[in-house]
Order: sequence, then structure tokens, then C-alpha cells
Amino acid sequence: MPPTDFTFKPIGTVRHRSAEVPRHWSVSEVEGELVINADLVDGLKDIQAGQRIIVLFHFHKSPPFGPGLLTQKPPRRKSKKGVFSICSPVRPNPLGMSVVEVIEVRANVIRVKGLDMLDETPILDIKPYIESSGGR
Repeated sequence: MPPTDFTFKPIGTVRHRSAEVPRHWSVSEVEGELVINADLVDGLKDIQAGQRIIVLFHFHKSPPFGPGLLTQKPPRRKSKKGVFSICSPVRPNPLGMSVVEVIEVRANVIRVKGLDMLDETPILDIKPYIESSGGR
């Protein structure tokens, strides 16, 4: 039987000085840093300026989710949509995913562009962004 509960330990924190961030990474120009725990610095080997990376994070400031939030009206939409078809931070599991561009890597700090996360957002994982090659 699969486990029913999970525990995640943040690997770092988002840091930036922007007063506001866009609701989605695809329209963001916000620059900032992914400050990774020092004991994980070896895991940043091969991340380089110019590449894109996927950042998985916790929506740590989202309100609690309840059944009434299974449908929500996103900004700039006329009607409610199912939570799994939108990018709302209010979700059954408050997990977010963004694609950011790496500007620079120094020790345990990755300077990036394209942030849509709040300052001090807990980072759960980083993965490579791989463009589709059109085939498998």
C-alpha cells in the first residue's frame, strides 16, 4: 500500500527584493537568488549560466484548501475553472513549479531571472529543464 503522508525538507529558499511578482514564470522578468543549503552545494555541479531549470517549491503563504476551492475563478477569466486546470497557489497540496533562467552560480547561490515566487519561499527541489526533441 502506498504511503498516505509525505514530509518534505526544503533544500533552500528564494530571495529577492521585488515588491510584487507575476502570477506565472512565463511572464516574469523578476531577478533573484535561489539560496541552497550549504551542505547540498555539490548537487549544483553542472548548473550553468544561460540554462533553464525547474524549481519545485511550497506555496507557504497560501490559505488552507477546502472542498469549496475545487473550482476557482482565475484573474482575467470570466468563469470558474477546476483547480487542476489552473495555476492557483491554493491547492490540495500547495506545490508550485516554475522554470527560471540561470544568470550565475556562485557556491550555493543560483542567481536567476523569471521568478514568480514570494521572497523566502521554501525550495523543495531543482530539476533540469529539457526542451522536447520532438521524438522519444
